[in-house]
Amino acid sequence: MARKLFCEISPLTYAISAEKEILLRRLKDLCSRDRFASRREETPLPNLVKSHTSLLLRRLNGVDMELQENKVTNIALACRRISGLTVGPGETFSFWRTVGSTTRRKGYKKGLVISKNGMISDYGGGLCQMANMIHWLVLNSPLTVTELHHHSDALFPDDRRRVPFGTGTSVCYNNVDYRFRNDTDQSVRLTVWIEDGELCGELTSERPFPCRYRLVEENHHFRREGDKFYRISQVYRVVTDRETGTPVRKELILDNHSEVLYDYSLIPPDQIRESGEVSGS
Repeated sequence: MARKLFCEISPLTYAISAEKEILLRRLKDLCSRDRFASRREETPLPNLVKSHTSLLLRRLNGVDMELQENKVTNIALACRRISGLTVGPGETFSFWRTVGSTTRRKGYKKGLVISKNGMISDYGGGLCQMANMIHWLVLNSPLTVTELHHHSDALFPDDRRRVPFGTGTSVCYNNVDYRFRNDTDQSVRLTVWIEDGELCGELTSERPFPCRYRLVEENHHFRREGDKFYRISQVYRVVTDRETGTPVRKELILDNHSEVLYDYSLIPPDQIRESGEVSGS
């Protein structure tokens, strides 16, 4: 039998290990040269870089809807901390430095949390959707992602998905963070709110950036490998010159090879491809 890690011995040792990681991250930040954004502005900046909405309540296979409803409460609390945050040139946005800890005392409820052992419920669960929203806005801009933790598995079938698969990010207080840096010469501002059952987000700037950004997913399919199915696709970011519309570059930002962890009967049959089979994008 493999020897257990200290964090796996008991709930107490897990809590000790988690607190150690939190303290290490704080120490690392103290010693770093990063300048973290903290200034808030009441008024959005004049230029809209990108806006997006995402459905809050989804019926996920095997997930209690109460956890989804609690997620809405958690996201509403996080909106108050994030909305209006202005990231100046050279500054870094940190999800957890902005949101803070998600405790019951602060009003957070138990929502869905993804752990290495599967799905569990914990206070503040569901905030990955907020991190996903911010990441999507950033991907459609020249801002620089400096910390990102991809979900490695396909946990649920699509439910009215609006963005390419795999373009989300995991967050877990506070050592699994989402961060971006503003390497441009102007400030940007985040606005997030809830309206009509959707999480809404906007990224604004002082003036238009020189390029436009668009994300495309290609070669999407499911493939059986042995006795398991995997979700396969490539996600590219297409950059074009704003003035001329001339393509500047096409960047591969994600090469998905994600194990399907939900019921295989929910995979659309027309999206299954045999190993070695190739089709057009």
